[in-house]
Amino acid sequence: MTDVSGRDAVQGGPVQGDAVQGGGVRAGDLTGVRAARPGAIAEAAAARRRREGPPGAAGRRLMLIAADHPARGALGVGGDLTATADRRELLDRLCAALGRPGVDGVIGTPDILEDLLLLGALDGRLAIGSMNRGGLAGTAFEIDDRFTAYDAAAIAASRLDGGRLLFRVDDSDPATARTLEGCAGAVSALARRRLLALVEPLVAHRVDGRVRNLVTPEAMIRAVSVASGLGVTSAYTWLKVPVAPEMARVLAATTLPALVSGGDDGGDPREAMDGWRRALRIPGVRGLVIGRALLYPPDGDVEGAVDAAAALL
Repeated sequence: MTDVSGRDAVQGGPVQGDAVQGGGVRAGDLTGVRAARPGAIAEAAAARRRREGPPGAAGRRLMLIAADHPARGALGVGGDLTATADRRELLDRLCAALGRPGVDGVIGTPDILEDLLLLGALDGRLAIGSMNRGGLAGTAFEIDDRFTAYDAAAIAASRLDGGRLLFRVDDSDPATARTLEGCAGAVSALARRRLLALVEPLVAHRVDGRVRNLVTPEAMIRAVSVASGLGVTSAYTWLKVPVAPEMARVLAATTLPALVSGGDDGGDPREAMDGWRRALRIPGVRGLVIGRALLYPPDGDVEGAVDAAAALL
């Protein structure tokens, strides 16, 4: 058993699966390698085989797996409030999804992407670093979504393919302005490095003290319009937009490429699939971003769920 540099890996506990694609370490060795050889992460990032050109260079629709929810404290799927809490199980599911045809890459915070780098699971895949995760789910400061994970310099240094950022416009919460300012700065910083900025815009309000997103056509049109104007240039900006009523009307508000998301609330997977199918008919839609709906499907069949979504493309 060797680590990413070709030397003997440090044993960090019982092996929990075979080494995965790319010749990386085993999942059970991750803690040991992190403790004894933290530099192995930078070595793995430097050695990763990247795709050439911008994400849309191949001229086909993309499918990305979202795995950045744990850093916001959003661990639930349906009625299970800690469904994604077991990190090695999450990594197993991610590796299974990334190994399926039609999956282009993953969105994650540094801890998750670095585990996947060590496992060798990101060769030839798009790796998008999640940036603002400070608006923890369910908190009084949720709208103040500060940049607590990647910044543009770290994304470039790690040879990632872009950054993902989120803002929610809450007309009654002054923290919206700080989040918008932070997102605009991130879009500009990524663009200066010719890296993708994947922006997720939402309109939100509080119901009984909890943040709820508004996905009416009018709310999403407003959010998309604001997102399209962030930063000193929109040349490298793509949008991540949830399935909403009148999607064609929503996406008519921008010429930016859009990836469609949704279905991670534990609802009926057939309804989510129908929403993705309808959205993919819209010319501005360039693919899907799906997370827990594929990683934690009701029947537990990750590969089957991923394949069914990929077939829509």
